Amino acid sequence: MGDLLFSAGISFGRTLVGIAMRPYETYRRIVGRASLWEMVYIAVLLSLYCVSARIQIVPVVLTYCMTVGIFWWIGRMMGAKGKLQGFMMGWGYTLIPTLVWFWGTSILYVLVPPPRTTSPQGLLFSVLYLLFSATLLFWKVTLSYLALRFGLRLDLGKISVVCAIALPFLMLYSIGMYRLGIFRIPFI
Repeated sequence: MGDLLFSAGISFGRTLVGIAMRPYETYRRIVGRASLWEMVYIAVLLSLYCVSARIQIVPVVLTYCMTVGIFWWIGRMMGAKGKLQGFMMGWGYTLIPTLVWFWGTSILYVLVPPPRTTSPQGLLFSVLYLLFSATLLFWKVTLSYLALRFGLRLDLGKISVVCAIALPFLMLYSIGMYRLGIFRIPFI
């Protein structure tokens, strides 16, 4: 088991670099031959964030499972031919931009706490924060598309239909979790 975790750790590190530098090639590899042992490292990162932010891990894991399940189920109705393990791995790596954003905003909150002013420094911070957030959102959307593309083996048209069906359910769930106080911000 130690050997499996060690080799999965090496693969996880390579994959982290790959999803940032060459996401298309990396996602083909993730979905095709990644080991579920790599998910241990994603789970550890999620757990570390949840502990630091005082969030329960159970709703986060349930949200991941529900999201994978919804996309998998709708994808299968649309003729998806991928393997569930490959899709789970691909979707798991879409959590990395989310974690980077959460950690980044948490650190910025400590370093530059509100209220922020309309001074040149405050405006510069706001612009940099928006660029940071937009870049991570673009990265998240790209990885999500690649997870759906390679994990479900669907074309762009079918991915659009799957998203058009799944996203309203996921948005309602996200808003519901926010209103219940389980998550502090509504997100998918």
